Amino acid sequence: MFLEWSIVTVSLVLVVVLLIKMFYFQNLTIKEQKNNDVMKLTLKEAEVLIRKYQIQLQRALGNIDILNEQMTKLRREIKTVKQRNSQYRIENEKLRSRIKDLESRIEALL
Repeated sequence: MFLEWSIVTVSLVLVVVLLIKMFYFQNLTIKEQKNNDVMKLTLKEAEVLIRKYQIQLQRALGNIDILNEQMTKLRREIKTVKQRNSQYRIENEKLRSRIKDLESRIEALL
């Protein structure tokens, strides 16, 4: 009789311990799934932010390319303006010398 009670008691204790472990590990898996879901959402948000910043960077780089093209055009225009300015200075000096020459001729005639 004692042997039967001890076997029943041990088996009941074993069943209770196994049930407690089962619920404990079930609770752990539920928590782990929640953590995984949160991590997945965080990763998706991070991917969205990365894509957003990539698009902004591409736009900025495109704008930089446009600015570089405009700067090269302006540099060319500045070079042409400088060349014209130097040509106009030369022409102006020629005209001044011609005016002086004509003034000296006029004075010679007077």
